[in-house]
Amino acid sequence: MGFLRALLGRSKPVEPDLDRLFGLPSAAVALESVAGFTPTGTGSVAFRAAEGQAFATLQREVTDLLGAGEGPEAEPVRDEYGYTWLVLRAAPETPGDVTGLVADLHAVNSTLEGAGFGPSLLCSLVAFADTAGRRVALVYLYKRGTFYPFAPRGANGRDSALELQIEAAISGELAMEKDRGRWFPVYGAPGLH
Repeated sequence: MGFLRALLGRSKPVEPDLDRLFGLPSAAVALESVAGFTPTGTGSVAFRAAEGQAFATLQREVTDLLGAGEGPEAEPVRDEYGYTWLVLRAAPETPGDVTGLVADLHAVNSTLEGAGFGPSLLCSLVAFADTAGRRVALVYLYKRGTFYPFAPRGANGRDSALELQIEAAISGELAMEKDRGRWFPVYGAPGLH
C-alpha cells in the first residue's frame, strides 16, 4: 500500500504522540536562556466539544480532577469558533513549573483521547512572556504531533520574526512543524493574553 500512496502523491497521516509534550520543560529552559522568555504558568487544551451527556460528563470530570487537591486551577472557556479551551493555571507561587503544567496538559489530552474524543482535539499550548511584555505560545498540533511558536502582536497581528527566532532557539528540543502554512494563528487563545 505504501507504493500506491507514493505513486498517487498521498502520504500516511502523522500519528499524534502526546509524549512529545514532555519535551516542553527543556524547551522552556532553552527559550529562557536564548530569548529571555519565561513561563507564565498558563497552558490550555483546545478541542471541539461533542454534543451529548457523555462528553459533558467527561469534561466535568476532567475539570474536577484537575481542580482537586494540589493540581492547577482549570477553567473551560468557549471561543468564537466553537472550540472549548480548558485553561490550566499553575499556582501563583509556582508559575515556572512547566513540568507540572505539562503533566496536567498530557492528562487532559490522554483522558479525552482514551474516551474516544481524540479526533476532537485541536491543539495544546503553553504561554511565555519576556520582561518587555511580549507573549509567545508554544503550540502543539495534536493531529500532526508537532510544535510551532505563535507570537501575537496586537489583536490580529503576529510577530513573524520573533516566531522564527523562537523556532531557532528550541528546534533541538521539540519536533517542530516544518510546514509553516500550518502555523495557524491562535488569536485570543485563553491564557495567551
